[in-house]
Amino acid sequence: MGTILFYEKPGCQNNIRQKNILELSGHAVESVNLLRHPWTKKELSAYLGVKPVAECFNMAAPAIKSGDVNPSAFTKEEALEMMIKEPLLIRRPLLKIENHYIQGFDRAVLQNLINLKPDEDSEHRVESSGMNDLNSCHHNNNASCINKE
Repeated sequence: MGTILFYEKPGCQNNIRQKNILELSGHAVESVNLLRHPWTKKELSAYLGVKPVAECFNMAAPAIKSGDVNPSAFTKEEALEMMIKEPLLIRRPLLKIENHYIQGFDRAVLQNLINLKPDEDSEHRVESSGMNDLNSCHHNNNASCINKE
């Protein structure tokens, strides 16, 4: 298998844990700054897939938490435009694994594509590092989401 492209918000604790799971499972991971990547509608659309538009948004983004943005109020085309202008709105991570485009860290989806089982030497590191909840934002007031770097 080739390298997994992992689009992340640098410094996001969940993204760090998610990458650790992939690396401890023996995969090469290339991190890409989701906030600085020059997104096109076509490329971003591939990651969002066919799921409901509201599920494509990062619910911890400050604009959503404040009520300024209602994820249910947009067509896919409108959502793509908003996310390209404000990448913090994109639910992350985005992963490209060979010809598969994935949004979010869904263990079941990933396990169907790749091995997610750390080797025996790494298993205790996974358990002791809090890598169980890999999707909820653990920061009070979404501090990591407010800082764009």
